[in-house]
Amino acid sequence: MLKTWDSFTNICVVDYEFYGDDGDIQIPICYVCMNLRTGETVSHWIDGSETKPLYPTDNKTLFVAYATSAEIGCHLPLKFDIPLYILDLYTEFRCINNGKPTKTHPDLKKLKKYSLLSVCFHYGIPTVDVNYKNFMRKRILEGPPYSYQEQKDILHYCNEDVKMEANLLIHLKNKIDLPYAILRGRYTASNARMEYNGIPIDTYKLFEIRDCWDLIKEELIFRTDEAYNVYEDGSWNHKNFLRYLKRNKIYWELTKTGLPRTDRKYMEKRAKTCPQIKPLQELRYSLNQLKLEDLKIGKDGRHRCFLSYFGARTSRNTPSSSQYIFGPAVWIRSLIKPKRGMAIAYIDYSQEEIGIAAALSKDENLLKAFETGDCYVEFAKETGAIPQNGTKKTHPDERTKHKTAMLAIHYGQGYHSLAEDLGILKAEALNIINTHKLTYHTYWKWVNNFMNAGMLSGEVRTKYHWYLDTKNASPRSLQNWPMQSTGAEILRLGISMCFDYGVKVLGPVHDAIIVESTIENINKTVKLARECMEEASKKVLGLTIKTDAKIIRYPDRYMDERGEKMWNDIFDIINNINPAEKKARMEQKIVEEIPIDKWDNVKIASSIKTKKDISKRIQKQHAMQPQSTSEREMVRRIRKVSGFSYMEIMHLVNLSRDSDFDLEHEIDWRHEGYDIAKKRIQQKRMIKDIILGDDYEG
Repeated sequence: MLKTWDSFTNICVVDYEFYGDDGDIQIPICYVCMNLRTGETVSHWIDGSETKPLYPTDNKTLFVAYATSAEIGCHLPLKFDIPLYILDLYTEFRCINNGKPTKTHPDLKKLKKYSLLSVCFHYGIPTVDVNYKNFMRKRILEGPPYSYQEQKDILHYCNEDVKMEANLLIHLKNKIDLPYAILRGRYTASNARMEYNGIPIDTYKLFEIRDCWDLIKEELIFRTDEAYNVYEDGSWNHKNFLRYLKRNKIYWELTKTGLPRTDRKYMEKRAKTCPQIKPLQELRYSLNQLKLEDLKIGKDGRHRCFLSYFGARTSRNTPSSSQYIFGPAVWIRSLIKPKRGMAIAYIDYSQEEIGIAAALSKDENLLKAFETGDCYVEFAKETGAIPQNGTKKTHPDERTKHKTAMLAIHYGQGYHSLAEDLGILKAEALNIINTHKLTYHTYWKWVNNFMNAGMLSGEVRTKYHWYLDTKNASPRSLQNWPMQSTGAEILRLGISMCFDYGVKVLGPVHDAIIVESTIENINKTVKLARECMEEASKKVLGLTIKTDAKIIRYPDRYMDERGEKMWNDIFDIINNINPAEKKARMEQKIVEEIPIDKWDNVKIASSIKTKKDISKRIQKQHAMQPQSTSEREMVRRIRKVSGFSYMEIMHLVNLSRDSDFDLEHEIDWRHEGYDIAKKRIQQKRMIKDIILGDDYEG
């Protein structure tokens, strides 16, 4: 039975205050509850003896909060029951105003766009002072001990938030579609559980990478850039990249300055259709944008971050790409590793976007292609790229090309850009698009009607009433919106059903989820999770979308084939770093510029604590990169003929400077080892010291 406002004898507006380090489970310290039905307000400082909250959570109670994931995230460590009916004011504000301009708070620089104060300002609701709020939040997050007066102040501050939330509910009430709002509220509880569960991380490997990252970067550039010659003195050179593109006749969009576009989204897009660029794109992202310190790990070795539910116009989660382990740097996902006795599984919908498009448009040809199990092969057969008896195994490249094309066409891509992305002639791209329009003509009729109706009516919505205001939208921006927003609804329902049936979900990954169980129970858990996800698609669409699952059992780690090479390269580098250097670096006692001959004496190395302890001249002399173009080319030549790592070569380069030692020709790089090479250089330095006397500086 659908719930109405009158269905609830209690409407409880609740706010918690909590603290906790990034990556850790939040620790609640107090809460305030205002019951709008009875007029009663409860303020409570948590002392650890609580077994249930001082407010009801039964089926006669509507639990209301702003960003309820935080409040449910406080219920979980306290072992409180999860409220049965939840209304999230943040989510409903996003739904009601999705696509609409919002009023800007004068102190927006101090606030997030969708913070409680910003939203209250949008409706003209009185708020507390921004500086006061920031001051109180800062003190709360500093953690205990809190004096008696501070406890009173914090409870008062919490009560002020509840008052603002109650006023916000009054402003939104008549615009809230309650049954669907409750369904969305159900997912906010699931979101809180995922943030609470976290993802198991191999912390030892993470610390190894962090501590050696400067050394790794130099070697990664050397290994990867050898085929491109783009980097110069450790930095990306746009002109060199342009020369590479011209040499290899690769089409690339240019900026107004005539240099190639290198923004993340464009490079990711081009790397998908131009595979030879993928290693360079992955390297650039890893070096320039990946901040390993942003990856927050709790004391329990689990990765947690804000999953930003309903963050996109399509209502998808939008966790920070730098803070979430499933961001663009695919190789870093290999840090995911189940704990001893445990297993995890990655469960993904198969051909979901095509299935949604077929179900919504009721296009029989598209539905038949979807039901074959590989709609991309079927589409390639329609264009003549694959014969009728062809398969994914016999024609993998053609299948990949038509998968890219089919998804791009659903986004409204034209034949000019499709030709560029696929590296094909415009005539071929035009043929692919025309074939799609002829073969799936019912889909095109439906999508054009959807766009036209949306532009005329001023809004569009999904089955579960997620709205988008279209007054400021373009028709093309609407073309794929129903597929993405419906996919988001399917995933949310699937995750909520998983939790209802006892499946431990750790996080969402676009149209996939990560689940965890013991090794003994993982097969049952995966079977149950897949049933929940497939049933969710049937409830939303009337069509079952199948799922695929990949299970990872301890001691194995998660590995995405797209990032496997980068991961292996990184640990090949780490494993080849001089052991004394690695040990000292892991202990965080030294810096990379220390001369090679000092690494052999850990006591000396340990006495140098920071870069300030080394003169600028010595830092420059012993920097772990070539100091000239000729030296750089020499290192390249040596690397090609030897089995030495980049760091070993650079150590020898540093050691041989000013020694008259012909590094390239006086060492048999194919047969002599690192220790022998080092001794030969030291012997020549010693001879020169004897000849020149004490005036010589090595």
